[in-house]
Amino acid sequence: MLDSSCIEFIENLSSKKPVPGGGGASALVGSIGMALGMMVGNLTVGKQKYAAVEEEMKSLLNASKELLEHLELLVQKDASAFAPLADAYGLPAGTQVEKEIKNKKLQEALIFAIEAPMELLEEANKALVLMKEYALKGSALVLSDAGVGAACLRAAILGAKLNVQINLNLLNDIEKKAVYKNKMNHLVEEGTSLADEIYMYVENRLQEGL
Repeated sequence: MLDSSCIEFIENLSSKKPVPGGGGASALVGSIGMALGMMVGNLTVGKQKYAAVEEEMKSLLNASKELLEHLELLVQKDASAFAPLADAYGLPAGTQVEKEIKNKKLQEALIFAIEAPMELLEEANKALVLMKEYALKGSALVLSDAGVGAACLRAAILGAKLNVQINLNLLNDIEKKAVYKNKMNHLVEEGTSLADEIYMYVENRLQEGL
């Protein structure tokens, strides 16, 4: 999915094709957010003014690289999760046996479809922890990029939430649904709160003239 150009990705997103969709777009936006954090780090490393945080920036960049790779994989994972879901929806349901088979396949596919956005929630939260450090200690010349990165990760979190919710609505397992819902709500609250904190910190510093 990510091997296509930006233009191709956007064209596919705007077409009748079922993938990429909101889940893949959310993962891509999350990837962009993490990439912006890495840009801040890379533009801080090597600067005499920020020599005191040089090693910390390098450590942040290593951690960010792993997160970015995972976020990129989630763009494809979200698309891959649609195929079994579409197959399940397409199964016949004329007889009672067919209905039971269809429901079983659908429930299995729903779990798979929930996994990608749940992972995105987790990874975006981890990315925001790193983004806060980039904002606090990175080069002031690219402080705004840390704020944009936080905003992107916030959008990724809210997008992932919707993609979890739409699949949870069809999940029959009450216990699993409750576990997913509680975890989702916790990650969304934690992530959006941290993203807002970073964004406001950046905005306030920019208004004060750094």
